[in-house]
Amino acid sequence: QVQLVESGGGSVQAGGSLRLSCGASGNTYSKNCMGWFRQAPGKEREGVAYIYTGVGSTYYADSVKGRFTISQDNAKNTLYLQMNSLKPEDTAMYYCAARRMYLGTCHWRYQYDAWGRGTQVTVSS
Repeated sequence: QVQLVESGGGSVQAGGSLRLSCGASGNTYSKNCMGWFRQAPGKEREGVAYIYTGVGSTYYADSVKGRFTISQDNAKNTLYLQMNSLKPEDTAMYYCAARRMYLGTCHWRYQYDAWGRGTQVTVSS
């Protein structure tokens, strides 16, 4: 079992920045894919970014590429999402998730099976 706890959400104006954190505990060595997802009201959950923890390779959704950065601190078992140049359309509940790599990829087309409870990000215009 892996436990994930997000923090760092809040309210900011457009153009501002936030850094989300996700603390992981439990059987973390079994999960080598860590990702950030978000869900806005009335919309489906979407993948934002993921990292393959073994080598640190990353992937971003087109909507956040160049503005968001996913990173990890293995010593602290913590995943981060640095969000810059925030837009009102980034408003959503943000979730941290984890799984074991499947078929050589961490892409969210394959289901993540450990989830945090989320942290709210609100961007005002």
